[in-house]
Amino acid sequence: MSTRVVETSDSEQTEALGAELAGALEPGDVVLVRGELGSGKTTLVRGAARALGVADPVTSPTFSIGHRYEGEGVSISHLDLYRLADLDSEEPALLEDYIGPDRIAFVEWPMRGSGELEAARMIVTLTHRGGERRRIEVLEAR
Repeated sequence: MSTRVVETSDSEQTEALGAELAGALEPGDVVLVRGELGSGKTTLVRGAARALGVADPVTSPTFSIGHRYEGEGVSISHLDLYRLADLDSEEPALLEDYIGPDRIAFVEWPMRGSGELEAARMIVTLTHRGGERRRIEVLEAR
């Protein structure tokens, strides 16, 4: 495991970091994205999705649980579990459409207790630093 800390000063730099992180990902990988509301989670995912070939608008899936996108040779899932109390009280198949060996998944507001989430490739934590500045900690599990 290795940890890297980056400070960004605007959304373009946050997206650029997402694009950089995408270069290390491959199908089957799960990236957990943590941070308070408005900390730039979707901005980071947007940058990663663009780097993976997604041309469609990348928006927060807060009200729909998840979005799926087609990239260049890989499917990308973007989930937001903020509105769920816990995964144990949800349908067991809830994550099946989003997480799997043929796609890369980004999960905002991840919860403990799901095997799919426990095997995350990266954990990214974003923290407000005032204005547009963000502190972004990237923990690579492998």
